[in-house]
Order: sequence, then C-alpha cells, then structure tokens
Amino acid sequence: MTASAPITQDVHTIPRKMPEGDKINLVGLTRDAMRALLIENGTPEKQAKMRVGQIWQWIYQWGKRDFHEMTNLSKAFRADLDEKFVIEVPEVVSKQVSSDGTRKYLVKIAGGHEVEVVYIPEEDRGTLCVSSQVGCTLTCSFCHTGTQKLVRNLTAGEIVGQVMMARDDLDEWPIPGEPTNQARLLSNIVLMGMGEPLYNFDNVRDAMKIAMDPEGISLSRRRITLSTSGVVPEIARTADEIGCLLAISFHATTDDVRDMLVPINKRWNIEELLAALAAYPKVSNSERITFEYVMLDGVNDSDEDAHRLIGHIKRHNIPAKINLIPFNEWPGAPYKRSSNNRIRAFSNIVHDAGFASPVRKPRGEDIMAACGQLKSATERARKSRKQIEAEAGLKG
Repeated sequence: MTASAPITQDVHTIPRKMPEGDKINLVGLTRDAMRALLIENGTPEKQAKMRVGQIWQWIYQWGKRDFHEMTNLSKAFRADLDEKFVIEVPEVVSKQVSSDGTRKYLVKIAGGHEVEVVYIPEEDRGTLCVSSQVGCTLTCSFCHTGTQKLVRNLTAGEIVGQVMMARDDLDEWPIPGEPTNQARLLSNIVLMGMGEPLYNFDNVRDAMKIAMDPEGISLSRRRITLSTSGVVPEIARTADEIGCLLAISFHATTDDVRDMLVPINKRWNIEELLAALAAYPKVSNSERITFEYVMLDGVNDSDEDAHRLIGHIKRHNIPAKINLIPFNEWPGAPYKRSSNNRIRAFSNIVHDAGFASPVRKPRGEDIMAACGQLKSATERARKSRKQIEAEAGLKG
C-alpha cells in the first residue's frame, strides 16, 4: 500500500447550510467551540469560560432543553440565549420494543434522513448501540446496513444526541439538588450501529469526548467501545485522541475470505490490521481488544479457522477476547448461521487456547435490532438475493 492511499472512499457529500435566520444548535459543540460562539454573540470574554461550564452542566448533566430553566444564569442572559440558540437532539420517529426488552429507535436528523439506534438492557449494564453515519460505505456482505449506500456522516451533535435521546426515553436525567442514582440504566456506549466510525473520526471523537466529560454525561472511557472494520491509519488516533476500548470486525482468518466479507481488507489486509492492533493497548492502556467474529455456515467457521485466529493473535501478542456472533439473518441475506454445535466447537478451541470466547446472545431479533440488521427506512432500497450475492462475490 502506498502512503498516498486515501483513508476514506471517494464519497460526495453535499455541504449542509443552516437556513438564514435559524438558531444554532449547541449540542455537539466542544467546550472551546461553545466558548468562541458565545464570545462571537456578545458574551464578555472574561465570562465566557464560566458561562460554558454552566450551560454545559444544564445540557449534559441535567438534560435541560429550555434555557429559561437554567436558573444560575441571569434572566437577561437566558433570554439572549433563547433568541440565538437551541438545544436539539435527533427526533424519535418510531420505537419498537423486543420481547427481550431491547429497544430500537428510528430517529430523524437534519435533512430528513433517518438512522437506527438500539438500547440493550442486561442485568449488570444497559448498552446503547450508536450510529455514526447514514448508511455505510463499506458494503460488508453479511451486514444489512452494508446494502444501503452512504448518505452522509453524522455530526457530533447527532451522535451524542442519540445518547441524550435514549436518556430521555429511559427517564434517566438526574434532578438538580437530589441524590444521583449510581446504577445507570444507560451505562455503556458501543459505536456499532450504522456506519464506520473511523470514516467519521472527528465527529465521533468530539461526541465521545462530550459523553466522557465529568461535568456532563460522565461515562468512563472504559464504558465506551468503538468498533471498526479496520481503518488502519485511524486506529492509532483513536488511542491518542479518544482512548476508549476497541473492537475489530474481524470475521475471517485469511485475506481471500476477509476480502469477500469485509472489503476494506483489500486496502489494509490482515497483517497490516494486526500490526495496528498490537500497538493499540500500549498507547491507550485500554486492556483487551475485542475481536468480533460473525459465525457463517461453511464460510469461516471451521476448526482450521479457529486455530488460524488464535495463531494471528498470539503471533502479534495482542491482549484479546474473541466475541463469537451467531449470524443474524435478514431478508435476502446470502449466508446462513452456523449450527450451535459448530459454534460450540469453535468456541471451545478458542477457549482452550486461553482466550475468552463468549457467544453473543442475539438480542432484538424479532424487531430486526440484532447485530448487522440495522438499516434506516429512508434509504431502504431493496436488493435481490442475486444482487447481494454478486456484490458479495458469491456464486448465485
């Protein structure tokens, strides 16, 4: 690979301009950007940092959307804020609740586009699966989202706004002056929804910095996991600039198979990816890297694959756990789920080699909310099985 190879694919995105006279949304701005905006709109420079801190807490710690409720600000300043700015998050178009308690939200963002967000409750945690793009550019052949073309990147406000929307729905914002419940319903974030997070690095970074800010939503970096298909040049930046946990959509043990399942492998192959992963924990001290491995019948689920996977990880000395994912089928999918016996045999080989090998329990399958099934209604262009198989490199 040459050094000049582009990090992202050539995707034309139409710049979005705010209509003349529209108020500016404060959600998603960094502290520095909010400070500059307040100064630009008349806040004395000496006061700006303090004002940012006050507004920040009202938005991200208490979940307030009305400037007039920000009672430690003067009435005149609140009125000025209300005249120039808004506090807006993505609008919930629909909500589906699975028999297992999983919630899938379809939310509308600027321009009328829609993305899907999933909340997964468990005994010891509540995980929100967040989207970073409308659609996806990677066309992974086993993923429903990959059959949808990339429309655009989400802004930092639209990404962190998904977290705020979910806290609204869970009624989880603390009340000023009252004791805070430490057992959070929304305790973890996974960037595993629609899109490739590292193809939208700056916005993902800014959104996660807001989510981790101790004076706001205040989630530990160890409560946030970013999943990438393998955008190698951005992996080191993730360690340096975000420092969250890392998951890799690995899914194959040879380049030939991974080229078919995860086409980004044609740009950065398995060896290049493993080298980048080996360096990650040393930089961010982020503990183990999670290898996500979807189990596809007759494609990547052999004993030989299990041994090769172990060999890759050991050869590069990567602290890792292997998360085995039974394939979640969707209409027209070109693959089938591996049998329970095959998954169990694969898991046993990995476990016996000294690696954690949990088999992910499918969640929300009855509402198409499981891993790899997300796809927004706005761009739901149906493709035939033959089309999908052709794009996946399979014989019809």
